Amino acid sequence: MKAISDSIKRFDFDDKIQGKAIYTSDYHLECMFYAKTLRSTVPRAKIKNIITPEIPQGYFIVDHRDVPAQNYIPVVFDDQPIFAVDEVNYIGQPILLVVGEKKEIIQKIINSIHIDYEIIEPVLSIEEAEQAKAPYIFKNQPYFVKYEYSKGDLDKCIKKAKKVISDEFRTGYQEQAYLETQSMVAKYDGHTISVYGSMQCPYYIVEALKVALGWEEDRIRVVQMPTGGAFGGKEDYPSIPGVHAALASIKSKHPVQLVFERQEDIQCTTKRHPSLITIESYLDENGTIIARDMYVKLDGGAYAGLSSVVLQRSILSIGGVYDIENLRVRGTVYATNNVVTGAFRGFGGPQAFFAIEMHMENIANQLNLDSVELKRKYFFKQGDLSSTSGEFFDPIVLNVITDKVLKMSDYRNKRTHNDASKFKGVGCSVFFHGCGFTGAGESDLIKPSVRLKKVKEEVELFISSTEIGQGTLTTMRKIVAKVLDIPVAQVAHHYPDTLECPDSGPTVASRTTLIVGRLLQDCALKLKKRWDEESVEIIHHYQYPSHLSWDSKTFQGNAYPDYSWGANVVEVEVDPDTYQVDVKGIWAVFDIGTPIDRKIVQGQIEGGIVQGLGYSLMEVLESRNGKLSQDTFTTYIIPSSLDIPPIMSELVENPSTIGPFGARGLGEMPLVGVAPALASAIQQAIKCKITKIPVIPEDILRGIHK
Repeated sequence: MKAISDSIKRFDFDDKIQGKAIYTSDYHLECMFYAKTLRSTVPRAKIKNIITPEIPQGYFIVDHRDVPAQNYIPVVFDDQPIFAVDEVNYIGQPILLVVGEKKEIIQKIINSIHIDYEIIEPVLSIEEAEQAKAPYIFKNQPYFVKYEYSKGDLDKCIKKAKKVISDEFRTGYQEQAYLETQSMVAKYDGHTISVYGSMQCPYYIVEALKVALGWEEDRIRVVQMPTGGAFGGKEDYPSIPGVHAALASIKSKHPVQLVFERQEDIQCTTKRHPSLITIESYLDENGTIIARDMYVKLDGGAYAGLSSVVLQRSILSIGGVYDIENLRVRGTVYATNNVVTGAFRGFGGPQAFFAIEMHMENIANQLNLDSVELKRKYFFKQGDLSSTSGEFFDPIVLNVITDKVLKMSDYRNKRTHNDASKFKGVGCSVFFHGCGFTGAGESDLIKPSVRLKKVKEEVELFISSTEIGQGTLTTMRKIVAKVLDIPVAQVAHHYPDTLECPDSGPTVASRTTLIVGRLLQDCALKLKKRWDEESVEIIHHYQYPSHLSWDSKTFQGNAYPDYSWGANVVEVEVDPDTYQVDVKGIWAVFDIGTPIDRKIVQGQIEGGIVQGLGYSLMEVLESRNGKLSQDTFTTYIIPSSLDIPPIMSELVENPSTIGPFGARGLGEMPLVGVAPALASAIQQAIKCKITKIPVIPEDILRGIHK
């Protein structure tokens, strides 16, 4: 089947790239005020007193007393306050805003405010939280959630096992490093509050405003501005500055702009969860893996946020691409006084796949086997049951994917004819990403809808899915145009405005093309039947596929409606003097069904791989006494153009049965498998086990000297 991009010839878009996008910080309304946040400087304390200077006329302080309804941000649990009231639980927690006309006066007021704290000993690691030192944080317990599920009979296998292989792995924080910081503008007209900003999920902010203000939805408008990157960092977090800007506008009766400085953004916004993962594999007398026991522990920070959902995906990914009949999987997100952790591209999957792929590498080393061939022995196939006992209905072409990436990279030759004296190595990882919300989340929680409107020969589509650099504004138009057999230029699609767009669900979980794109395809088919009408408007709603089932209490059934699959090979050379890692090349092969737009796909693959390279090799982000030590782009090192190795990628077309024109999700896949392939390559090069990422020269030095 050809990609849709191959069949559409006309690309005369009316929104050609001209360098004229108006970002939130460029958006200046008449009589606009500015806002700045006063934040906690300690990780855990009671607030005894706040001493403020005399506030000049025309300037305002906005705090919890200005929240007319409920002082919390709705995510999964209602534990995170909009403004701190009598306690703070992490460095960077918002206490109040200062609002006014001139930024220099606002800063002077901020500098003059004194907070009198009663310091309480913080909990700053998973290990400390495990010791139950943090029962104050969440429901009188040291963790936010615990989950467990199983498959087969683990206890029986443990008794008959002849060999046990165990590993423990750690991963660190990762900063999203989007180009544009958190940014919002709010305008109150006496009846309606309008919030414009950089975001992934407009309806998250709508819900947060409903909770804070106690208003009906018809008085709330949220509009996405052109957004300079997100990567999960603008999923749930923008609800906080969105509500802050709205409260400031309502109180001051002026439009208000709230834009974070970079250092502020890094210090206080959500990060990728640090993890501690243990895996035990039980083998029989023939060296066959008969069972596994796996435990994923995450640092959730001071408030629950999206941690429960991240943990779910992590424990659903920890089994990897391997059909092991007997499993026990456990997971816990611990509450600490570190920065709140949340969504980040891959959403718990990168941590899990680093652990399971390195564990398979270690098993192969202990059994003196080729690691790729060991993995092949357990690859999932169509008709197999997943770790949660859900059937894989579609063909799974992992062998084809693996063969292709090995051939592209000359893996066999490089692996077997390696010159150990030169510290060279090559590693391979195989992985998946579940597309869409976990279980029945699309139908039970999100209930997405789309809207198409036709007037004469022109069609406009309305969805709340956002354009954050991944090509939504292009891809969705092409799907509709393909169904209607009209030029793309006759299909309009603008940044979402909640006054016009139905709730299509958040722009997360590799769901935009798979779920929302398919909804638009089906909606366009309805529209096509009425094409002769002068004016038509159709709203189409999601229905859960009848062949899938999910039990959210037992974690049994189809964890995701569809899966994308992939493999990476990474080649490295380690400098024997500096222990710096030189990445010689990265090869990638993916099954994302039928691609909608090959140029967009290529960009996503290369960008995701580079982001995965940073996560696994250089992006050190450490919390010391609750404060992130690397909070500028001088100290937090991300890959530059000089760090990017040659990247070669190919696709294996294996059309999805539920995605639009056979497409599956892509956005998160390219990042997921980089770390284990890179770590495997380093491990071969230095002949020492790699158990944590990022892998920095100091780790290699310590490993070699051991």
